[in-house]
Amino acid sequence: MADDEEETLPETFWGVAHQLRHLRKKTLAPWDIAPSQARALGVLLREGPLRLSELSDHLRIAARSTTEVVDALQDRGLVERRPDPQDRRATLVAPTGEGTQVGAAIRASRDAEAEAYFSILTEAERADLTGILRKLRRSEH
Repeated sequence: MADDEEETLPETFWGVAHQLRHLRKKTLAPWDIAPSQARALGVLLREGPLRLSELSDHLRIAARSTTEVVDALQDRGLVERRPDPQDRRATLVAPTGEGTQVGAAIRASRDAEAEAYFSILTEAERADLTGILRKLRRSEH
């Protein structure tokens, strides 16, 4: 592998992304939950009950993929489908009590792992990095 100083910006970025993916898998291992399932559970805990189409939009994945993620979470008893009180034809997906507990535990574990990972940065560096990454995420590229 090339010396860190010789890496290009994209190489360095993807190296950090790889480290973070590995860290996420390690953090999720105690719950035997896939990253896509953890993301969906996190969205539901943050946003409250959602229709599948709304959850798809939040996750930025196809409706079919969202259905597979929700099915897996429902099989584990972490979410439930229930009628939408605003539209009887629609269904909402909501975390169960167990899903709320598991989601909160995952969030706490991920926060602790992220804190450890980013601890080498100063508060100013963290703020700069956060701003840069948000700017990149908002871009249309």
